[in-house]
Amino acid sequence: MYGLSFPDTYQEAPFHDPNWQLVRVKGSKKAFLWTYEKDGQICLNVKTRPEDAFFWRHLYTSVQPGYHQNKDHWNTVILDGSIPDEEIRRMIAESYDLVTENPTKRIYDAVRKIPYGKVATYAQIAELAGDRKMARAVGNALHKNPDPENIPCFRVVNASGHLADAFAFGGAGIQAARLRAEGIEVEDDCVDLEKYQWRLAAKPRS
Repeated sequence: MYGLSFPDTYQEAPFHDPNWQLVRVKGSKKAFLWTYEKDGQICLNVKTRPEDAFFWRHLYTSVQPGYHQNKDHWNTVILDGSIPDEEIRRMIAESYDLVTENPTKRIYDAVRKIPYGKVATYAQIAELAGDRKMARAVGNALHKNPDPENIPCFRVVNASGHLADAFAFGGAGIQAARLRAEGIEVEDDCVDLEKYQWRLAAKPRS
C-alpha cells in the first residue's frame, strides 16, 4: 500500500471491522488515510486543506466530501478508475504532510520573515503559518522561543499594536528596547500599526 511507504507509518483496523483500515503515523497516532468499501467501490479518505478540498472535488466527480468525517478537512476518493494514479498518490502525500507537519515550526518560520524595522500581529503570523484561528498558539510558541536571536519574536504585537505585558525573552521593557533599536517608535507600550506593520504583498490573481 502506498500509504505505508511514508516514514513511521502503520496500519490498523480499530473499529473491529476489517472493511475499515487506517494508516496512522507513529507517535501522534494520527490517521492520514482511511480505506474501506462502500457501494461496491473501494474508497479512500484523505485529509486536505479546506481551500484544496473544493479544488479536488471540482476537478474529479469521484472526489467527494469526506464520508463520516469533517467535510471541510477530509475528502473521499472513489477508486473507480477515473482519477490518474499519480493524482491519488498526490492526495495521499498531501494528507500525510498535513498530519505530520509541525505548527510551531511554521510559526517560527513566519516570524523569521518579519522585516527589520517592522512588526506583525499574532493573527497575521497565524495566517502566514496556515491558520488564522491559531493566534493563541502563536503566543504560546513565542513564549517558548528556543532561539530569540534568530527568531525575532519581539517584532510580534497584538491586534492593537500593544506589546506583551511581560516580554518572555529578557524581561519587561526588553521588547520595547529592541523595537526602538530598529527605529520603531514605542509609546505607552504600543506601536503604531499604520506606520510600522509589515504589509504582505497581495497574491496575484490567477
